Amino acid sequence: MAKRTKDWLKQAERDLRHAKNSLKMEDYEWSCFAAQQSAEKAVKALYESLSGEGWGHSITKLMKELPLKLSKEMLNKGAYLDKMYIPSRYPNGFVWGAPVDYFTEKEAKEAIGYAKDILAFVKTKIPK
Repeated sequence: MAKRTKDWLKQAERDLRHAKNSLKMEDYEWSCFAAQQSAEKAVKALYESLSGEGWGHSITKLMKELPLKLSKEMLNKGAYLDKMYIPSRYPNGFVWGAPVDYFTEKEAKEAIGYAKDILAFVKTKIPK
């Protein structure tokens, strides 16, 4: 099977760009979701580079199962982003209203920052 590390990274970077664009448009829920997607795909790129395959959508789980030691801070960033996966898209994630009613600029900025940190970390671990 061909290595797809570069493809995963390319899409992770594209998703991060989408998160930033959504922030500018004040689509905070989409910004949060795109940031989560960026980090998830970055971690899957790392799996791919290690001849593995990351399954699932929990960044925390994916990071904990890597054959690398990750800091608690990095794991916490993954956990924060995991919370963006479903509620940012589905109204039934809340008692009333839609995701647009809940997500804030502050959360979008934090999500983007955490995704950037995870992507940067991943890039330091993937051989050139």
